[in-house]
Amino acid sequence: MTEHTPFEIVQQYHRAWTGGDVEGAMRLVADDIVCRAPGADLAGKDAYREFIGGFAPMLTGIGDIAGFADGDRVALFYYPQTAATATTPAAELFTVEEGRIARSVLIFDRLSYGPPQD
Repeated sequence: MTEHTPFEIVQQYHRAWTGGDVEGAMRLVADDIVCRAPGADLAGKDAYREFIGGFAPMLTGIGDIAGFADGDRVALFYYPQTAATATTPAAELFTVEEGRIARSVLIFDRLSYGPPQD
């Protein structure tokens, strides 16, 4: 079996969940993952699955993905497109340990993904 780099693992994870394959993405996540996101600190794969699984169906596309890696840390920058927005950027910093995503810091403007304000 070929061992994948942290960058490849994160790319596979990102392609899976943004393509609607949340369970495929979860195969690349550690059981004890910790995620810091706007409005939520998540601990454990079940909480993380619920968080990602709640957002993935809202996606209508993904724009302009860029990323870089420094050892076991990988950063991705992209535009999650939904009915509410196509121009709001998101950034994630992942830490990969033993072939699985162990930590994530996710940054995005929560208000941009909510219902339109009058």
